[in-house]
Amino acid sequence: MRVITGTARGTKLATLDSDATRPTSDKVKEAIFSMIQFDLEGRVVLDLFGGSGQLALEALSRGAERAVIVDSSREATAIVIDNAKKTKLFEKCRVSTSDFASYLKGAAGREKFNIIFLDPPYNTTLLCDALVGIKSAEILAPGGIIVAESDTGFKGKPSKKKKDELLSPDAVKDDVFSGDADAAALYSIEKTKIYGRTRVTILTSKKGENDE
Repeated sequence: MRVITGTARGTKLATLDSDATRPTSDKVKEAIFSMIQFDLEGRVVLDLFGGSGQLALEALSRGAERAVIVDSSREATAIVIDNAKKTKLFEKCRVSTSDFASYLKGAAGREKFNIIFLDPPYNTTLLCDALVGIKSAEILAPGGIIVAESDTGFKGKPSKKKKDELLSPDAVKDDVFSGDADAAALYSIEKTKIYGRTRVTILTSKKGENDE
């Protein structure tokens, strides 16, 4: 695992050797940053399920201003700190050992982010829970985006018909929002693409009655 491009290009990153950690592959990471390459310069980034910190560090390497990296595991955040120092991006990072819900509760009314990365463990409702929590905490800055990774549950190369099914609104709702229509109604889906069994979805917040 490495930083693909930018000031820390080629730097190898360590990752936690654990079944609970599933680092984003270089192929998917390249796809993500191709999708958001014009949204990075000078932006403030949150990586809410940080793991090794690779998504936030890639963003910083490519010109983001600063990043907050959160993970509930002390072992993971220790690796994030080591990786941040190795890439010489540590001064632009704040690393927090916290579960996502506690972090969001503390950040409400205090922080705003232009880009939020969400790559929680698969086969859980954590992605949907985090999206609801982000909306409640109002930490996504106006015009900000959320980059969410989720599992399609499909292995192998899909046929055109199967790919169309996987890209359908119902499939996105199931993968990203665990089928929760109320949670899905909080966001607009700007893009969704599939790489292997991984879905990458770009979301923006819909304005509510109390939004400016």
